[in-house]
Amino acid sequence: MSTTDALPNAPPPFLEARNVRKSFGGVKALKDVSLVIEAGQIYHLMGENGCGKSTLIKILSGAQLADEGQILIDGQPTGEQAGDLGAIGALRAGIETVYQDLSLLPNLSVAENVAFTEQLVEASGRLARRLDVAALHETARRALAEVHLPTDRAFLTRRTDTLPLATRQLIAIARTVASEARLVIMDEPTTSLTRQEVDNLLKVVERMRGKGVAVLFVTHKLDECKSLGGRAIIMRDGLKVAELDVAAHSKAEFSRWMTGREISETRYRTDPKLDEVMLDVEKLDGGHAFQDVSLSLKKGEILGVTGLLDSGRNELALALAGVKPALSGRIRLNGEEISPRSTAEAIQHGIGYVPEDRLTEGLFLEKPIQDNITLPILDRLRNAFGMISPRRARKRAEESVSDLQIVAPDVTIPVQSLSGGNQQRVLIGRWLTINPKLLILHGPTVGVDVGSKDTIFRIIQRLADDGMGVIIISDDLPELLQNCDRILVMRQGRVVAAHKADGLTEDAIYQSMASTSKEIAQ
Repeated sequence: MSTTDALPNAPPPFLEARNVRKSFGGVKALKDVSLVIEAGQIYHLMGENGCGKSTLIKILSGAQLADEGQILIDGQPTGEQAGDLGAIGALRAGIETVYQDLSLLPNLSVAENVAFTEQLVEASGRLARRLDVAALHETARRALAEVHLPTDRAFLTRRTDTLPLATRQLIAIARTVASEARLVIMDEPTTSLTRQEVDNLLKVVERMRGKGVAVLFVTHKLDECKSLGGRAIIMRDGLKVAELDVAAHSKAEFSRWMTGREISETRYRTDPKLDEVMLDVEKLDGGHAFQDVSLSLKKGEILGVTGLLDSGRNELALALAGVKPALSGRIRLNGEEISPRSTAEAIQHGIGYVPEDRLTEGLFLEKPIQDNITLPILDRLRNAFGMISPRRARKRAEESVSDLQIVAPDVTIPVQSLSGGNQQRVLIGRWLTINPKLLILHGPTVGVDVGSKDTIFRIIQRLADDGMGVIIISDDLPELLQNCDRILVMRQGRVVAAHKADGLTEDAIYQSMASTSKEIAQ
């Protein structure tokens, strides 16, 4: 309901955006978008990567200028244009944003990151910083307790860049709690969180709503939307195409509105043709992270590995990929005993590894698509004079772009200009250039929309059908159930269960995660 439709005595909505437009060069990112945010309500901003969601939230948070349109706060215009809100104006209005890259200051402590906004003061239209350590720590403690993070001095004073990604994500969310915001915008807030942490976050959001705070989720996870309820604002190609009650519609309907096509929720994995065992891992030990891990993988098989954050699943992936080598144990690949001590050695053995965080661990965002894809095979692209052949590099990159359905006008544009789904396919394309025998995918669809997920899943199935061995490390259980032949569950550094994926349920996997006994179910 817009302010013009409101009852005579009803208060205006907290925020209203009217006819917002934004273009980048000749590309129209937003085309006349209007929306209303009421206090104490939950909204889900949904759509495929590249539909304009990120641009819209940057304008609402004052981080970017709009070309046309207006934003009203409590019924009052913030200026002649939406962009007049500005970052300081947004903070003053009580708008806090948790971006997908978290926007934390890595060299500062946890407490400083959480209570940063409170420590800012405005003078002559500019921000300055004051320092009240006692107040800083007290504010941080209250906020961290809300998201179930430690509140002791050792954690408060720890540098943020020394912490795991999931912990940093919770710190960014705690910052919004500390600021006592009136509107919290969360861009993919649960991408690196386990189910327990997600449940905790949803409870935090419920408490925020109870205090009159509006929450705008930017998300691709329809199950979480259904759990929270509220309104869904659906965008496609820079337009708001629908605004609906989340509870009144199915996930299939939302997928169709977002993509303009039908997306299957059934298993992608059907009638696999599995060959002999290609990977045999025996009693692998990674110190405190994992112990006594044994597993096998057949040619053409897709194996899922899941567990809580401290289960050792992430460290197991790093050991197999040579990033953090295991201390002991044996790895055989196609009958050859190997012990990759680095990523380069793993590549030589035919192991490709797609890391969990494509933005900080995988891609060179400012570099062209071509450079990102061809990085592992530069030696193969040299000409007779020992120089890298631009023609060969371009041809190889263009083949990957075509094969993986990457939407890009040219392979010379920077990767940062692509949507999240296309960025992820560039990263997968990089490792396919080495023609791997084994491909390890760590969170292959983190931060990826439903349409791009469908494309990536079909690529994974095709690779396995061609005889490649694939391991997927993920806490996205629907992703594992749709794609894998078997799923291993890790707990406290050990494999505690092995399930056939066909016919398996999420609840059965959760029970294995919570179990302390070793139960192998073939």
